[in-house]
Amino acid sequence: MRAPVGIILAGGRATRMGGGDKGLLQLGGETLLSRVIDRISPQVADLAINANGDPARFAPYGLTVLPDSVADFPGPLAGVLAGLDWAAKQGAETVVSVAADTPFFPCDLVPRLQLAAEGKAHPMALAATPDPERGAIRHPTFGLWPVALRDDLRAALEGGLRKVVLWTDRHGAEQALFPVEGGDPFFNVNTPEDLKAAEAMA
Repeated sequence: MRAPVGIILAGGRATRMGGGDKGLLQLGGETLLSRVIDRISPQVADLAINANGDPARFAPYGLTVLPDSVADFPGPLAGVLAGLDWAAKQGAETVVSVAADTPFFPCDLVPRLQLAAEGKAHPMALAATPDPERGAIRHPTFGLWPVALRDDLRAALEGGLRKVVLWTDRHGAEQALFPVEGGDPFFNVNTPEDLKAAEAMA
């Protein structure tokens, strides 16, 4: 399987943080976004940021900034679609998405997502962690997405679909299970309290 391109989902409105870009918050002398870029860059063939508004605020990172192509902040699937459209122009077959507010995700995210989706006509997989009650918790902003289904996703979004797992279940997405020893690798910063916790983890 060819190396995918990557999309960093930074299009959220960060309401629990008081607004603004969570990815630009400082953690241990670096922005969350810098940490995310450092983790995902070695795993992908190219990388872009999905964000709305003035792209100039991301200029220091030197990455393409892709706005949602669907209006009214429909959520992470709109960012995935922006990444798929960008990937199609480059001739890529798959995209891996990561969240801009999740600085500790696994350094082997991409190969494990690819392994989970191996053999599927349309390779699609979501990251997951074990849960004693539910079996597994899926992390829908961390996934492998096939460019071939971008028009299907566009139609679903235009039809009002917003929940990631409703669309991935429709297409039989696999799960890549990641261990949680030593802490949740998909811990994300939603609140000021989360940022303090992340400082301790860093």
